[in-house]
Amino acid sequence: MMNRRYLGALALGASLAPQLATAQRAAPATMAPEAAAGQRMRRTLDADVTMPEAGRRAWAAQVPQIRIGLLGGENEADRMGRFGAYQALLQETFQVPVRLFAASDYAGVLQAFSAGQIEFAAMGPSVYAGTWIDTNGGVEPVLVAEERDGSISYIAVMVTRADSGITNLEQMRGRTLAWADANSTSGYLVPRFALRRQGIGVESGQYFSRTGFGGGHEQAVVAVLQRQFDAAVTWASGQGDVNEGFTRGNLRAMVDKGMLNMRDLRIIWQSEPIINGPITMRTNLPRAFRDDIVNFHLALPKTHPTVYQQIERGGGTGYREVTHAQFQFLVDMRREEAAERRRRS
Repeated sequence: MMNRRYLGALALGASLAPQLATAQRAAPATMAPEAAAGQRMRRTLDADVTMPEAGRRAWAAQVPQIRIGLLGGENEADRMGRFGAYQALLQETFQVPVRLFAASDYAGVLQAFSAGQIEFAAMGPSVYAGTWIDTNGGVEPVLVAEERDGSISYIAVMVTRADSGITNLEQMRGRTLAWADANSTSGYLVPRFALRRQGIGVESGQYFSRTGFGGGHEQAVVAVLQRQFDAAVTWASGQGDVNEGFTRGNLRAMVDKGMLNMRDLRIIWQSEPIINGPITMRTNLPRAFRDDIVNFHLALPKTHPTVYQQIERGGGTGYREVTHAQFQFLVDMRREEAAERRRRS
């Protein structure tokens, strides 16, 4: 369980491992305080999980259309294509128009939530934390993806070209590094936090000769392949065959799209486990709407596995309910990163 003991640990500069590793343990870590008091935290694998019956709902008077934010990180055509069947299924089930809003970067989804322009989005944990801060608690996490081993975590990885001669982090001294996006957990926040805890300066000209942004996860890896940077950080499930890009994540998606052969890359560093990014909703929506959307996603992997695999860029066992308490440490991590920026300026 994520609890208050981590807040002081962050301020004191404790290592990353206890906070991130706690998030991945299958049973205790997914039990927020409400669950301890008797609330059931449901999973796709529960026998009584079923797809909501098709039909227009009473909540449609307040939510006449469902607007869904899509994070950046891959080209827009691929992103919209992956979500086409998902969009159609939502419309068929709830009989209201469904609109997809593809942001050019992670900040676009954060800003859309702050402006009340979308109802929900699947987002990285750092984007969730930033949105929660910007909306003063006006969003909540409802579900995360569950991996094949029952955990709810993923990892950040640093990759180089296999022919670069770079085989470890020490050999990255004086080399160039691409971050994915300033609002990415695995592509920015966690690697910076973890490397600083190792005594490695993360600004340009400190440990690395130059750091910069690749423009998203996919683009950052492409920049390495094209020799624009020596290394980049991105995300992976950390499970399954590394030669296939693992079971889920940016590397797997690029392999599946024919953009990457894993033989061309070498992983030289990985983070401790990070809690998976949540499907996030505005808190001012009707409770019946929230329940319908949660039930839809919990049942999706059972009833429409292809649609589920498309939107998750790979597959696990489905989804699991979560609460904000499990993401509080990322709120504090973002605040620490902001304080670090203020100190530098």
